[in-house]
Amino acid sequence: MHKLTNFEISANRLTAEQAISARRTPIYGFLENVRSLYNVGSIFRTSDAVLLSRLCLTGFTPYPPRPEISKTALGAVESVPWSYHKKPIDAVEEMKSQGIKFAVLEQTRESIPIWELDDTVFPVCIAVGNEIGGITKDVIEAADLAVDIPMLGVKHSLNVAVAYGIAVYRLFEIFSVTSQKAKVKIQK
Repeated sequence: MHKLTNFEISANRLTAEQAISARRTPIYGFLENVRSLYNVGSIFRTSDAVLLSRLCLTGFTPYPPRPEISKTALGAVESVPWSYHKKPIDAVEEMKSQGIKFAVLEQTRESIPIWELDDTVFPVCIAVGNEIGGITKDVIEAADLAVDIPMLGVKHSLNVAVAYGIAVYRLFEIFSVTSQKAKVKIQK
């Protein structure tokens, strides 16, 4: 087996300029009061990996330019469309007015496991909240659905950047499978 070099990997990647103008996935991200600059940077990097449509930073979530975000994002701040809203609920209402379903990644009585989502959810925004308190009550109440990541051990939650990564990649998987099925139907 041959491990690819950075040069070989880079040869198959978009430039930041190409990424900005590329066709984006119908997945949006939403951060509410995420306090760690390093978590924000990590979330930018994950968002770049799936060509996320837009990352919405809200509340006291730090936003670029910040060296701590850039250090972890490794350039993804330039390739991911993003916006900042002081009031989280304003951003929720804006997304919903554009026909984007709003899903909170939070443990509620109505939450369903993220594995149960299907292609009817797109376009969708996945929201994550503060590392300690999670998503606020008003944002939860405005959501179209709540999803969670099943936890079997002692701890009841994951690091926010890790949880975001799992959720975004689950949505990306659903989108990718749906896109492949559509291509097969077109070819027949």
